Amino acid sequence: MAEGNFSVVRVDKITASGAQKVERHNERKNESYGNLNVDLERSPLNVHFKDTGGLTYNELFQKLIDEGKISTRGQKEGATIFNELVVDVNTRYFEERGGYEYARTFYEEAYRFACGIYGEENIVSAVMHADEINKAVSEQMGKPVYHYHLHIVAIPTVRKEIRWSKRCKDEELRGTVKEVINQVSHSKKWKNNVPILDENGKQEVNKYGKPVFRKSYSVLQDQLFEHMTAAGFTGFERGELGSTAEHLEGLDFQIEKDKERLAQTEQKVNEAKKELAEIRGEVKTKQKVAATYGEIDALGSKGITGKYTVTKQELDSLKALAKEGVSSRSEIHDLKRSVSYYQRQAMDLSSRLSNVKERLREVTEKYEKLVEVTKPYLMALQHFPDKVKEFFDRLFPQRERAEEREAPKPARKPKTRDDWAR
Repeated sequence: MAEGNFSVVRVDKITASGAQKVERHNERKNESYGNLNVDLERSPLNVHFKDTGGLTYNELFQKLIDEGKISTRGQKEGATIFNELVVDVNTRYFEERGGYEYARTFYEEAYRFACGIYGEENIVSAVMHADEINKAVSEQMGKPVYHYHLHIVAIPTVRKEIRWSKRCKDEELRGTVKEVINQVSHSKKWKNNVPILDENGKQEVNKYGKPVFRKSYSVLQDQLFEHMTAAGFTGFERGELGSTAEHLEGLDFQIEKDKERLAQTEQKVNEAKKELAEIRGEVKTKQKVAATYGEIDALGSKGITGKYTVTKQELDSLKALAKEGVSSRSEIHDLKRSVSYYQRQAMDLSSRLSNVKERLREVTEKYEKLVEVTKPYLMALQHFPDKVKEFFDRLFPQRERAEEREAPKPARKPKTRDDWAR
């Protein structure tokens, strides 16, 4: 198994007001992107496993309501109505296995996995992006390498039975199922219901005696990994067990990558400078050899007739110098070309090094600001981890319940004769 290959699935919550931004990114409706890695010339290669049929995300959502296929009964305004699943494996995994075509087959199977989670009828859009270049891997491999990943926008629904109330006139109908709806509910869809067991197989409880469950997103990571490996896709691992993040993102990731690229670039600069110094030394040596032509002027002696005569030893020395001079002339020419090449290489690497350093400086500044903002939380987490965990355990369930809190009930409709008959 290739080291460092991990499958990741991330779940984000989207409201009606936030759907537009997600749609513009996923469907490539923007003319330009803050993400400089997007190559719009490759956007036609993006693969839709399902699209909206020309509607916007919100228009399709309303259409399903009008058709009675989903219901927002009991939902508060501003609640989550979409989930976005981002399925991802690192860039090299696909590049080493055929690139685009392999990624397309892989994510088609991942789409089938999502259909099993949500139901295909509740999938709004599923698109594989093939137009985002991975600059770091491209530099390492010496060619353009693209990062393939899958965006799935789906409606989280749960099956809910609506029963006749006790006020129903017909006693036989009271408590029986009146209708079954597909209720839109993120919190119910992702309710933690897989127990955490101790070494004896008993369910663990917290300090308040309440049962402890595995995070539903962590269970989802397991399910994706098991589904994909069962379908024949291997060579990657599941993210760290028990983690709800499962992926390193944001400024920490950018800083680490920029530091790695900076170190690699500095190493290349140093190697180029070393080779340049060695070549310059060779040039000087060859020039010294060529300079010995001056010694030829000192050879021989002038006779009575005006002609020069040389001894056999001087003649042999002259021949050797002549041969070495002819050879040196060609080598000096080649070495000068090499010097020019490595000078250009050094200048190019120095320029790239400067750009990486500037990028690292900018990201580091952002990181330091982020650390300053989160400093109180980090200090609390360091000194009072139990209190912090207790706080968030109380906070998030309250937020989820708030989403499901019933909206003000509409005015009652006048009862018909049929209603009174019941």
